[in-house]
Amino acid sequence: MAAVGLALMATGCGGGSHENLALDPGAGDRVTIKMMHLWPEAGALGQHQIVNKIIAEYEADHPNVTIKQEVLDNEQYKAKIRVLSAVNELPDVGLTWAAGYLQPFVEGELFAPLDDLLNGELRDSFVAGTTEAYAVDGKTYALPLEFNIAPVYYNKKLFRQFHLEVPKTFAEFRHAADTLAAGGVTPIALGNKDRWTGSLWYMYMADRIAGSRALADAIEGKASFSVPGLVQAARNVQDLVDAGAFEPGFNGLSNDEAKAIFLNGKAAMYLVGTWELPNFTTNRDIPQDFRDNVGFFKFPTIEGGQGNIDGWVGGPGVGLFVAQNSEVKDEAKSFVEYFVKRWGEQSVTDAGVIPATKVDTATVKLPQLYIDLLDEMNKATSLTLFADVQMKPGAAETHLNQIQALFGKAVTPEQFAAAHDQVIQAGK
Repeated sequence: MAAVGLALMATGCGGGSHENLALDPGAGDRVTIKMMHLWPEAGALGQHQIVNKIIAEYEADHPNVTIKQEVLDNEQYKAKIRVLSAVNELPDVGLTWAAGYLQPFVEGELFAPLDDLLNGELRDSFVAGTTEAYAVDGKTYALPLEFNIAPVYYNKKLFRQFHLEVPKTFAEFRHAADTLAAGGVTPIALGNKDRWTGSLWYMYMADRIAGSRALADAIEGKASFSVPGLVQAARNVQDLVDAGAFEPGFNGLSNDEAKAIFLNGKAAMYLVGTWELPNFTTNRDIPQDFRDNVGFFKFPTIEGGQGNIDGWVGGPGVGLFVAQNSEVKDEAKSFVEYFVKRWGEQSVTDAGVIPATKVDTATVKLPQLYIDLLDEMNKATSLTLFADVQMKPGAAETHLNQIQALFGKAVTPEQFAAAHDQVIQAGK
């Protein structure tokens, strides 16, 4: 990934360009705001179109302003942001994740506080608890756009073909996976080259066996990953690997490649966040017959486990930041405020995304899959933030590498646990 970042660095440029700062929309002075995001047309059509629409509207309302976009896929984006932050050349406006991911940028004074926006026209716009994930020492450094949970999506047609019911227990889930595999169908699409994808499987196992508190305590360093329930979660992951539950070669496949396998009807199940809802509801590039046959289920309970089937892995998705050293910081903040106002309802109606801002769902027509997931969110007993987002950068990188090693059976469950404890206790 470092090699990718260095290759991209030559094309990266930070800060905005301008002749004179002018907040008056009618002023003639030209302002360019550089925005970098991770919604390419090929992989996130709904979001991509919304961004273009909002930018077009903003430029029409502010004739002196040009928004210059750079669009990368998820992993390219992470690599380039890392490189640009090292030389303090971030775009004027970009996307960040919350909690532990955000922390180093704040400590490096790379992100501007956005509390003035929160205390202005955006006051009371956000779902309770979402902006807090982007706060450090009482200041808010990004404004969330999405709220995500991670269900197991499944192909109803394949389930009907093999006479399978939606599993509510892990034993039923294993029966479904074994039946599909015996019938020559890949049970689960997984692109674990990106590593966070496999982390979802481990986190749910840990939650269902040891309970959400045990996993949270281990991540925070208050307890050990070597407690029996968390070790058993790692063992369950490897049991699924041994059972042939995942796409062959999964550790070498990207998430986009695995998603394509599911979208093409070649795999029956796919665990991923609700940011993929557009592909299952509103994306007209995906055949209607497939979209009509996508359902979801909650990660099953595990016999003898401490977790609740209404506990979810998820949390706030990406949020907008403004670079602290932006030469057009005021204009960038104005654009972010405008963007957030227009994102909410449009993201619902045009992309099927669950926004972090409040939306009156009674006034908009929603896909049934979306409505069903909103209902489940309202019943949630717990929400565990994605592990790599919670952790500090060093621990997150160790976690992701260990996830890939666990799925590849390059480490034992006990070694997996010990590696986590070591890096978390070191405070990295």
